[in-house]
Amino acid sequence: MMLNTRLTLQAFALLALGLSHSAYAAVGLDRTRVIFDGSKDATSVNITNNNTQLPYLAQGWIEDEEGKKITTPLIVLPPVQRLEPGKQSQVKVQALPAAKLLPQDRETVFYFNLREIPPRTDKANTLQIALQTRIKLFYRPQAITPSQQDFSNPWQEKLTLTREGDRYRVNNPTPYYVTLVDARSTKDGKTVAGFEPLMVAPKGTLTLGPTAKALGATPYLAYVNDYGGRPLLAFTCSGDTCKVDSQASPPNE
Repeated sequence: MMLNTRLTLQAFALLALGLSHSAYAAVGLDRTRVIFDGSKDATSVNITNNNTQLPYLAQGWIEDEEGKKITTPLIVLPPVQRLEPGKQSQVKVQALPAAKLLPQDRETVFYFNLREIPPRTDKANTLQIALQTRIKLFYRPQAITPSQQDFSNPWQEKLTLTREGDRYRVNNPTPYYVTLVDARSTKDGKTVAGFEPLMVAPKGTLTLGPTAKALGATPYLAYVNDYGGRPLLAFTCSGDTCKVDSQASPPNE
């Protein structure tokens, strides 16, 4: 029993050591989210092997909102490719005819996955871990493709807050997903206690974790835009309803 315990502890130690280096993934992506333009047949994602000494395999696939691997309406091509040391390549997300069956009045969310597979080692007693990156992929139908004006006046500014008891409910009237990553009571304040990042579906609502008292009468929420930036939205409340004050909100990043 003692021997088994020691082996188990050694295995956990090795695993922890490997995970502690997860920030140094060899194969990296050029973005934190993918926006698939529904007017096009495909979109490309750039990948790089940051290891300058070893080749890696890069395996890509798509999952649905429930985390199930899918092969339609979107696929990754090639599903597996070899990346030479220090080299770049591309992964294509291809739309199949079934993509036209997706809702055309709002976005649909998927998840793009990229797993790096290290070369086999001849060294004894070596633990190898295949690290994996998972980012959101938004299928954006042609009918709701934003204009340049939409980016100048972000649709996220249409969010409203409604006070319900001791909480605020986020209301998203737009056809786009909105991911909120921070909540503060002041522009330069710290994240309020109880906040957890959340993604509000198109035409959907979700309740914020922090209490309305903690957020105060002028809440600030940060969202992630198409380019990975995190602009702040400044809200002004009147009664139980809060709206974005575009004049008080910092410029869009």
